Amino acid sequence: MVWVKKRATERRKQILKATFQAVVDKGYEGVTLQDIADYAGVSKGVTNYYFENKEDIFAHLLEWLTSKIYEREMRSIEKEEKALAKLQTYLDNVFASPTENRQFYRVYLDFLSQVKGNVRYQQVNQQFYQNCWGIGQLIAELGTKEGVFIVKDTEMTAKLMRGVIDGMLIQWLMQDEDDLHKIYKKMCLEGILTLLHYQREES
Repeated sequence: MVWVKKRATERRKQILKATFQAVVDKGYEGVTLQDIADYAGVSKGVTNYYFENKEDIFAHLLEWLTSKIYEREMRSIEKEEKALAKLQTYLDNVFASPTENRQFYRVYLDFLSQVKGNVRYQQVNQQFYQNCWGIGQLIAELGTKEGVFIVKDTEMTAKLMRGVIDGMLIQWLMQDEDDLHKIYKKMCLEGILTLLHYQREES
Protein backbone atom coordinates (compact mmCIF):
# COMPACT_ATOMS: atom_id res chain seq x y z
CA MET A 1 0.00 0.00 0.00
CA VAL A 2 2.84 2.40 0.86
CA TRP A 3 4.53 1.63 -2.45
CA VAL A 4 1.28 2.26 -4.34
CA LYS A 5 0.82 5.68 -2.67
CA LYS A 6 4.43 6.59 -3.36
CA ARG A 7 4.07 5.58 -6.99
CA ALA A 8 0.89 7.64 -7.34
CA THR A 9 2.56 10.69 -5.77
CA GLU A 10 5.53 10.39 -8.11
CA ARG A 11 3.27 10.00 -11.15
CA ARG A 12 1.20 13.05 -10.22
CA LYS A 13 4.36 15.10 -9.70
CA GLN A 14 5.64 13.91 -13.08
CA ILE A 15 2.45 15.13 -14.75
CA LEU A 16 2.54 18.47 -12.91
CA LYS A 17 6.16 19.10 -13.90
CA ALA A 18 5.29 18.26 -17.49
CA THR A 19 2.30 20.61 -17.38
CA PHE A 20 4.48 23.41 -16.08
CA GLN A 21 6.93 23.00 -18.95
CA ALA A 22 4.10 22.78 -21.46
CA VAL A 23 2.64 26.07 -20.20
CA VAL A 24 6.10 27.68 -20.30
CA ASP A 25 6.46 26.64 -23.94
CA LYS A 26 2.90 27.04 -25.23
CA GLY A 27 1.07 29.35 -22.82
CA TYR A 28 -1.99 28.51 -20.71
CA GLU A 29 -4.51 28.69 -23.55
CA GLY A 30 -2.36 26.69 -25.93
CA VAL A 31 -1.91 23.58 -23.77
CA THR A 32 -4.13 20.55 -24.32
CA LEU A 33 -4.45 17.32 -22.37
CA GLN A 34 -2.59 15.60 -25.18
CA ASP A 35 0.25 18.09 -24.83
CA ILE A 36 0.47 17.34 -21.12
CA ALA A 37 0.54 13.60 -21.78
CA ASP A 38 3.21 14.05 -24.45
CA TYR A 39 5.41 16.20 -22.20
CA ALA A 40 5.03 13.67 -19.37
CA GLY A 41 5.76 10.74 -21.65
CA VAL A 42 2.52 8.97 -20.72
CA SER A 43 -0.77 8.19 -22.39
CA LYS A 44 -3.69 10.59 -22.20
CA GLY A 45 -5.51 7.92 -20.20
CA VAL A 46 -2.88 8.16 -17.46
CA THR A 47 -3.48 11.89 -17.00
CA ASN A 48 -7.22 11.22 -16.80
CA TYR A 49 -6.61 8.54 -14.16
CA TYR A 50 -4.78 10.89 -11.80
CA PHE A 51 -6.69 14.11 -12.55
CA GLU A 52 -10.32 14.86 -13.38
CA ASN A 53 -9.65 17.14 -16.35
CA LYS A 54 -7.32 19.85 -17.64
CA GLU A 55 -8.62 22.46 -15.21
CA ASP A 56 -8.00 20.05 -12.32
CA ILE A 57 -4.40 19.58 -13.47
CA PHE A 58 -3.88 23.33 -13.75
CA ALA A 59 -5.36 23.95 -10.28
CA HIS A 60 -3.08 21.34 -8.75
CA LEU A 61 -0.14 22.78 -10.68
CA LEU A 62 -0.74 26.28 -9.29
CA GLU A 63 -1.07 24.89 -5.77
CA TRP A 64 2.05 22.73 -6.14
CA LEU A 65 4.16 25.58 -7.53
CA THR A 66 3.16 28.16 -4.93
CA SER A 67 3.43 25.70 -2.03
CA LYS A 68 6.88 24.59 -3.13
CA ILE A 69 8.07 28.20 -3.34
CA TYR A 70 6.66 29.08 0.09
CA GLU A 71 8.16 26.00 1.75
CA ARG A 72 11.59 26.74 0.28
CA GLU A 73 11.44 30.36 1.41
CA MET A 74 10.37 29.43 4.94
CA ARG A 75 13.14 26.86 5.29
CA SER A 76 15.68 29.46 4.23
CA ILE A 77 14.62 32.20 6.65
CA GLU A 78 14.28 29.78 9.57
CA LYS A 79 18.04 29.24 9.37
CA GLU A 80 18.69 32.91 10.12
CA GLU A 81 18.28 34.57 13.53
CA LYS A 82 18.33 38.29 12.71
CA ALA A 83 15.64 40.15 10.76
CA LEU A 84 18.02 41.69 8.22
CA ALA A 85 19.59 38.31 7.49
CA LYS A 86 16.13 36.79 7.10
CA LEU A 87 15.16 39.51 4.63
CA GLN A 88 18.33 39.09 2.58
CA THR A 89 17.94 35.30 2.50
CA TYR A 90 14.27 35.68 1.61
CA LEU A 91 15.13 37.86 -1.39
CA ASP A 92 17.91 35.46 -2.42
CA ASN A 93 15.21 32.79 -2.69
CA VAL A 94 12.63 35.04 -4.33
CA PHE A 95 15.18 36.15 -6.95
CA ALA A 96 16.19 32.53 -7.48
CA SER A 97 17.71 32.82 -10.97
CA PRO A 98 16.83 34.49 -14.27
CA THR A 99 15.62 31.21 -15.76
CA GLU A 100 13.55 30.12 -12.76
CA ASN A 101 11.97 33.55 -12.26
CA ARG A 102 11.20 33.94 -15.96
CA GLN A 103 9.51 30.54 -16.17
CA PHE A 104 7.52 30.96 -12.97
CA TYR A 105 6.22 34.45 -13.71
CA ARG A 106 5.28 33.61 -17.27
CA VAL A 107 3.22 30.69 -16.01
CA TYR A 108 1.90 32.58 -12.97
CA LEU A 109 0.81 35.62 -14.96
CA ASP A 110 -0.98 33.28 -17.35
CA PHE A 111 -2.86 31.82 -14.39
CA LEU A 112 -3.72 35.27 -13.05
CA SER A 113 -5.46 36.07 -16.33
CA GLN A 114 -7.83 33.17 -15.53
CA VAL A 115 -8.40 33.90 -11.82
CA LYS A 116 -11.53 36.05 -12.17
CA GLY A 117 -13.67 33.21 -13.41
CA ASN A 118 -12.12 30.34 -11.46
CA VAL A 119 -12.84 29.91 -7.75
CA ARG A 120 -10.15 27.26 -7.26
CA TYR A 121 -7.47 29.51 -8.75
CA GLN A 122 -8.68 32.36 -6.53
CA GLN A 123 -8.39 30.19 -3.42
CA VAL A 124 -4.90 28.95 -4.26
CA ASN A 125 -3.71 32.43 -5.17
CA GLN A 126 -5.13 33.90 -1.96
CA GLN A 127 -3.36 31.24 0.09
CA PHE A 128 -0.10 32.00 -1.71
CA TYR A 129 -0.38 35.68 -0.86
CA GLN A 130 -1.35 34.92 2.73
CA ASN A 131 1.86 32.89 2.98
CA CYS A 132 3.93 35.66 1.39
CA TRP A 133 2.43 38.28 3.69
CA GLY A 134 3.13 36.01 6.64
CA ILE A 135 6.84 35.94 5.82
CA GLY A 136 6.93 39.70 5.39
CA GLN A 137 5.11 40.26 8.67
CA LEU A 138 7.43 37.90 10.52
CA ILE A 139 10.48 39.82 9.25
CA ALA A 140 8.92 43.22 9.99
CA GLU A 141 7.91 42.24 13.53
CA LEU A 142 11.30 40.73 14.35
CA GLY A 143 13.16 43.74 12.99
CA THR A 144 10.95 46.08 14.99
CA LYS A 145 11.71 44.13 18.17
CA GLU A 146 15.42 44.27 17.37
CA GLY A 147 15.20 48.01 16.79
CA VAL A 148 16.57 47.84 13.23
CA PHE A 149 13.19 48.55 11.58
CA ILE A 150 10.55 51.13 12.46
CA VAL A 151 7.16 49.71 11.49
CA LYS A 152 3.80 50.75 12.95
CA ASP A 153 1.53 48.44 10.96
CA THR A 154 3.35 45.18 10.18
CA GLU A 155 0.35 43.65 8.38
CA MET A 156 0.07 46.48 5.88
CA THR A 157 3.86 46.69 5.54
CA ALA A 158 4.04 42.98 4.70
CA LYS A 159 1.58 43.52 1.83
CA LEU A 160 3.57 46.48 0.60
CA MET A 161 6.76 44.39 0.74
CA ARG A 162 5.21 41.78 -1.53
CA GLY A 163 4.07 44.53 -3.87
CA VAL A 164 7.65 45.75 -4.18
CA ILE A 165 8.89 42.20 -4.84
CA ASP A 166 6.32 41.41 -7.54
CA GLY A 167 6.74 44.85 -9.09
CA MET A 168 10.51 44.52 -9.36
CA LEU A 169 10.33 41.01 -10.78
CA ILE A 170 7.70 41.94 -13.36
CA GLN A 171 9.71 45.01 -14.39
CA TRP A 172 12.78 42.80 -14.77
CA LEU A 173 10.76 40.26 -16.77
CA MET A 174 9.66 42.97 -19.19
CA GLN A 175 13.31 44.00 -19.71
CA ASP A 176 14.17 40.41 -20.68
CA GLU A 177 17.86 40.84 -19.83
CA ASP A 178 19.49 38.31 -17.51
CA ASP A 179 22.27 40.72 -16.58
CA LEU A 180 19.73 43.04 -14.91
CA HIS A 181 18.50 40.32 -12.53
CA LYS A 182 21.00 41.12 -9.75
CA ILE A 183 20.42 44.85 -10.19
CA TYR A 184 16.67 44.43 -9.73
CA LYS A 185 17.23 42.27 -6.65
CA LYS A 186 19.43 45.01 -5.18
CA MET A 187 16.81 47.67 -5.98
CA CYS A 188 14.16 45.47 -4.40
CA LEU A 189 16.19 45.15 -1.20
CA GLU A 190 16.78 48.90 -1.03
CA GLY A 191 13.11 49.61 -1.65
CA ILE A 192 12.01 47.27 1.13
CA LEU A 193 14.61 48.64 3.56
CA THR A 194 13.26 52.12 2.88
CA LEU A 195 9.74 50.83 3.49
CA LEU A 196 10.86 49.28 6.78
CA HIS A 197 12.68 52.47 7.82
CA TYR A 198 15.87 50.48 8.28
CA GLN A 199 18.13 51.97 10.95
CA ARG A 200 21.49 51.74 9.26
CA GLU A 201 24.50 51.43 11.51
CA GLU A 202 26.89 54.34 11.57
CA SER A 203 30.01 53.54 9.54
